[in-house]
Amino acid sequence: MKDIKWIFMLYAVLAAVSLGMVGIAIGERNTLGIIGAFVLFGVVMGLGFKTKRKMRENGQL
Repeated sequence: MKDIKWIFMLYAVLAAVSLGMVGIAIGERNTLGIIGAFVLFGVVMGLGFKTKRKMRENGQL
């Protein structure tokens, strides 16, 4: 590994936090929190895949 792509590290941390939020929401029995955390997880993962595709197309990866 030559260098760290910090944007991907940020996406990974945000995804892990959102999954942690799912667990907390389940523990609190908060349905809206569970749904919101899953939506946040989907958005973060989608942005990560979109960014990776753009960087690959531009030859940055």
